[in-house]
Amino acid sequence: MSTAPTTTTTKQDAAELLLEAPKVDELAALLVAKDRPPRPSALSASFTFGWRAMLKIKHVPEQLFDVTAFPIMMVLMYAYLFGGALAGSVSSYIQFLLPGVLVMSIVMITMYTGVAINTDISKGVFDRFRTLPMWRPAPMVGYLLGDVVRYLIASVVILAVGLIIGYRPQGGVLGVAAGVVLLMIFSFAFSWIWTMFGLMLRSEKSVMGVSMMVIFPLTFLSNVFVDPKTMPGWLQAFVNNSPVSHVATAVRELMAGNWPGADIAWSLGWAALFLVAFGTATMRLYNRK
Repeated sequence: MSTAPTTTTTKQDAAELLLEAPKVDELAALLVAKDRPPRPSALSASFTFGWRAMLKIKHVPEQLFDVTAFPIMMVLMYAYLFGGALAGSVSSYIQFLLPGVLVMSIVMITMYTGVAINTDISKGVFDRFRTLPMWRPAPMVGYLLGDVVRYLIASVVILAVGLIIGYRPQGGVLGVAAGVVLLMIFSFAFSWIWTMFGLMLRSEKSVMGVSMMVIFPLTFLSNVFVDPKTMPGWLQAFVNNSPVSHVATAVRELMAGNWPGADIAWSLGWAALFLVAFGTATMRLYNRK
């Protein structure tokens, strides 16, 4: 008999609590009084997205195949395939070949930047990125910063294999470091080509196909494998002015202990051109996507 009034009173109290409007002062204090988190700087946002790229490798370690097994295969295959025929021995040819293969391998790896961006777009991730209050190019720059780490890993692998089979850089540690730094700068700028294609094309297969069509003639029609003096005159004109040839020559000479000022200038000039032209085109596509 005594439980019925208690139950009715409890229901009435619950109904009053549900229907009671929030107080304006309390709501304002909750939403306005506290300071908003500071807007992340351009550098901080870029490094955050670069770390995101590193975490993707942690969860999918198979992504390191192209910067470990692929460079080893390239060095061994070309050294032992062409060494005896072109230079008489592998140890002689590797002094010319290894810096060129280093440049070729890193340039070929850059195309995976566009593939990764295209994959994220197809999953809708970039729709979320554009709503965040941050520096607009941060996702793109972050991708490229993460890829620079992959390029460094590939460089270490190639140089280690080269040292094992007889490569001896006369420039020592400083010469090798200078060559790798120059290559990283060029590769960072060159990767903006693939970010543009990653935004422009509809599927990752299309990005891969277009990348191969550009990279293969650009890398093979260069001085990576042989001195262009033996080539026909019309081909020499193209090879001697190729960005890959300029970078390969600069890296080769730096590692040999020389200072190829003209080729370093050409390499940095090509890098600036790629960055300005394709970086601008990438951001226009990103803002309109």
